[in-house]
Amino acid sequence: MTLNLEPNMSDPDGFYEALLKAHEGLSDKESVELNARLVLVLANQIGDPDTLAAAIEAAK
Repeated sequence: MTLNLEPNMSDPDGFYEALLKAHEGLSDKESVELNARLVLVLANQIGDPDTLAAAIEAAK
C-alpha cells in the first residue's frame, strides 16, 4: 500500500482553521479527546486495514 503523502486538500488552510476553531475553549484533555475522535472518524472513512496500517507507519 502506497499512501499519497503529497498535498491533496483543496483548502488546507481552511481545514486547519476549522480544526483550531474546534479546539477553542477546550482543556488539554478535551483537545486530546477531540483529536482521538477525529482520528477514529477519519479511519472509519478510510476503512481499509492496509491503508490504515500504512498511515500509522507514515505518521511514526
